[in-house]
Amino acid sequence: MPRTSGLPDTWFDHDGQLTKRPVRALTLSALAPKPGETLWDIGAGSGSIGIEWLLAHPSTHATAFEADPVRASRAENNAAALGVDRLRVVRGRAPEALEGYAAPDAVFVGGGLSEALLETLWARLPAGARLVANAVTLESEALLSRWHGLKGGTLLRVELSEATPLGTRRGWRASYPVVQWSVTL
Repeated sequence: MPRTSGLPDTWFDHDGQLTKRPVRALTLSALAPKPGETLWDIGAGSGSIGIEWLLAHPSTHATAFEADPVRASRAENNAAALGVDRLRVVRGRAPEALEGYAAPDAVFVGGGLSEALLETLWARLPAGARLVANAVTLESEALLSRWHGLKGGTLLRVELSEATPLGTRRGWRASYPVVQWSVTL
């Protein structure tokens, strides 16, 4: 198994709620896992971000928060299949589900992005914590743009296309653009 981020999408069971390989690699680069650090993966979906965080070093820790019980089970199964059974999966919706957990070194928001969640994270996370949020909807993009204006950090828009069959030839099929905000508190 490669030690770098960006495992093939086919290695993860998912229902479409998956941070795709190129965006996952960029996201993990922004999260910058270090030995011994803890990640909160909020709106975990298939668990791919938390799993790859754990694969970065054997001493890392990750808690995945997922409101959908089917997706939460899928994240647990993906972690077990990829040999990182130390992924802790919490069934619940953030920010309420975050109560009672020690503040992490880094947070990824892949789903469930809201004003209330960002306010809660900004109030709870210690100085030096890294926050990375990805958005695909216009509403979430606007929210990240506003927070970037207020708090700084880096705002990145990623637009990817992949060559796919088009009749007897090939053409570019675009994915939804992803807006990523990363900031260190």
